[in-house]
Amino acid sequence: MSESIYLDCQATTPMAPEVFAAMEPWLKDQFWNPHSAHTGGRKAAAAVEAAREQVATLLPAGGRVIFTSGATEALNLAIKGCGLPVSALATEHAAVLDCVEQVGGETLSVGHDGICETQYWENGLAACMLVNNEIGTIQPIVDISDAVHDAGGLLLCDAVQGFGRLVLPDGPDMIAVSAHKIHGPKGIGALWVRDGIVLDPLMHGGGQEQGLRSGTLSPALCVGFGAAARLAAERMADDWAHVEALWTRANELFADWTINGSERFRYKGNLNIRRDGVDVARLMSECREVMFSAGSACASGSGRPSHVLRAIGLTEQQAKSSIRLGWGRYTTVEEIERAASLINAAVERQFA
Repeated sequence: MSESIYLDCQATTPMAPEVFAAMEPWLKDQFWNPHSAHTGGRKAAAAVEAAREQVATLLPAGGRVIFTSGATEALNLAIKGCGLPVSALATEHAAVLDCVEQVGGETLSVGHDGICETQYWENGLAACMLVNNEIGTIQPIVDISDAVHDAGGLLLCDAVQGFGRLVLPDGPDMIAVSAHKIHGPKGIGALWVRDGIVLDPLMHGGGQEQGLRSGTLSPALCVGFGAAARLAAERMADDWAHVEALWTRANELFADWTINGSERFRYKGNLNIRRDGVDVARLMSECREVMFSAGSACASGSGRPSHVLRAIGLTEQQAKSSIRLGWGRYTTVEEIERAASLINAAVERQFA
């Protein structure tokens, strides 16, 4: 067992060894610009396109993959580039909500379980996250997309936490994804855009990336994203079974805590829990061996209170008594058990 126990897989995931091996040549000798016309450039371009196809295998048919610097850029491109009035669930990531606020859009409420309650959508762009990054809630995207399309609108889906972990539903018109949440490199994501949808670019320059994202692509990052996507596709069933087994054990170990969000419609690699009266700041200080998140802090890292926990009806004090534990492919049962022992012991000392 390593000295530290990492349980923050909603924030980022460790890079898979296979991904590092795939990237390494493109970080060393194969340094070419994929937009150059010479032999090296053509080889780099071919590697980029092969990676694009690997990422596309985890996305619906009938669309194109646009590489970006991450999901935040992808979401901004979708929201600002479509030119439509925008509405978003109150539990969306800050990358969506802050962008929606900037363009004068509106936010929509959710139920106490975090599930979308809205049945009526206006003719515009609706933004709905597949798997919530803070509480793990899985939204009924197919039903939502049907309702949005019936209203004559388009659906943007932030699938960062679901991409590579579950089969993405065929319904959204645009989907934002990120590499470092599936054991790939940081600094690269993608926006999937359904055929026929036209977007205006956020940046102008050389016209790379289908005229929507000027700038030189990194073959190393693209190859790493592709390798991570390929590995996720191969291991999806095994990874899902693994996190479910860890979820079962974690629930046994944290039986005295209350789960935030839906228990049924949830990604089982996310456990957001609260225990009334717990001082989470003190808890994190006393459990430095365990890397986890305070439930009261937005996962964007801004330090703002969690809008997600407040949106599902928790009081400020309940939010401040919440923590988020996230595990994945490389987490072991022993690590879950050791972390639970440390966290619960620290809590009991607070109550002593």
